[in-house]
Amino acid sequence: MEWQQRRVYIRAAWFWIGIFFVFRLVYSGVFLLVPDETNYWQWSRHLAWGYHDQAPMIAWAIRLSTFFFGYTEMGVRLPSILAMAVVSAYLIRIAGRWIDARAAWHTALISQSVLLFNVGSLLATPDAIQAAGWAGAAYHTARAYEDGSWGEWLKSGAWFGFGMLSKYTMILFVPSVLMFGLFSGLHRKRLASPRPYCAALFGLLLFLPVIRWNAQNNWNSIRHVAHIGGADNPLTWNLKFLGEFLATQIGLLTPLVFLIIVMAWYTSFAPPPWGKKWIYRFLFFTSFPMVLGFILLSLHTRIYGNWAGAGYITASVLAASIFGRKIKATFRHKGPNLGQRVWPWSVGSSYLFTALVLLQTVYPVFPIPSKIDRISGEISGWNELGKKAKELLQGMPRSESTFLFAMHYQEASELAFYTPGNPRTVSINRWGRPNVYDYWWTDSDLKGWDGIGVTYDPVSHLNRLNQVFQRVEPPKELSIAESSPFGTSGRVVKTFYLYRCYGFLGGLRWMPESARDIRATG
Repeated sequence: MEWQQRRVYIRAAWFWIGIFFVFRLVYSGVFLLVPDETNYWQWSRHLAWGYHDQAPMIAWAIRLSTFFFGYTEMGVRLPSILAMAVVSAYLIRIAGRWIDARAAWHTALISQSVLLFNVGSLLATPDAIQAAGWAGAAYHTARAYEDGSWGEWLKSGAWFGFGMLSKYTMILFVPSVLMFGLFSGLHRKRLASPRPYCAALFGLLLFLPVIRWNAQNNWNSIRHVAHIGGADNPLTWNLKFLGEFLATQIGLLTPLVFLIIVMAWYTSFAPPPWGKKWIYRFLFFTSFPMVLGFILLSLHTRIYGNWAGAGYITASVLAASIFGRKIKATFRHKGPNLGQRVWPWSVGSSYLFTALVLLQTVYPVFPIPSKIDRISGEISGWNELGKKAKELLQGMPRSESTFLFAMHYQEASELAFYTPGNPRTVSINRWGRPNVYDYWWTDSDLKGWDGIGVTYDPVSHLNRLNQVFQRVEPPKELSIAESSPFGTSGRVVKTFYLYRCYGFLGGLRWMPESARDIRATG
């Protein structure tokens, strides 16, 4: 009877994950790519061992996916969808192996509900790819701590290396699992063996080409990471950044899910009687330190909400395992504790919030003001912009010597994807920040050429473009109405200004305002 019940729960978990996998395949093709996605797609057209902003795996994966499925929204997003399926599979395996089948089912429930995980699985960014590395490394490291085999340690190292090739924050996995081993009397002896260190070395060897690329390019990725981590700022504490970071975590997880995860971290040191007790602390050490690290960093500088995302992967298993069951008595209480009472509400509210966001993305139902409606601003109008840019390009007197450009990599990348023919585009970084376009173009490539440029400023021809072109005409205005697959609402969400420019003088590269800027290379 118990075996049959286990089979029902496990099958239900796999079925639930399968439903969401199919849903994401369909949904991924019904809204336009956001700027970061087209940026990573641009990387895939310039394959390299490293990139200015991030590790290269996302570019490699998109290149492979679009080879089979073409330059389509689904083709670009498929790697993230597959990666989240891998994450979900490993989370079920962790819960099913070391806790029980019911925990596996509840893990499937919560992992498919959280907005953070859904956004990561639907957008072509490094986050989902790294999440696969984190989940795989967590599972095989737990197996390795359990039986000490070379095979499990090396699988752990391989997934760690995969994660490092996806996103640099994967490096935090090593101290996290090392701390678990040091604090676990049952597993401390494993650290006396060379196997865990060989596993870490194996992962770093996979990452070695990225290190070599950085060494050949002035350590620009390290400089970039240091800059966004606040290395250029005086060492001060700022509670505003901390508040912003915590608010984004609560928003991306929903308040109740955030609450039960915090409660699960606390409860992991007095775990329930079901499952192996050590796995609860393992899940704590592979989640809490990651989030805590970014909480501390947010006291110094602004932290993006998704940076700590990997920390919530194993935390979701922890919360589901502790609170995802209705029983009359628990290890501490005569009746269901607070976490168990909150659990169904947290999962339900998470599904509701995620559903509303996904609905708003493709069919705007809420009258959100344009200034704060980030969804419409991110996804609307890029195909219209591409068509208009193509029209202006064809009307230029020297169209064969005319390039498309923007003042930021985001718009330049959208131009490349949505302009018919997918032309190479340029980002004039002089007044912005250094990025990957600095590696693809030099002034000598384009001097004397004409250009079609896109900005959000109606006077760019008077204050900036006139510094890098001989002549610039006043802009053509392109207003973008809120759109969805079902039509437009008529509400203008943004306005582009397209410029016809003649005789490029040079000035593509970023110019630092201060020589002390850590990104400046001389």
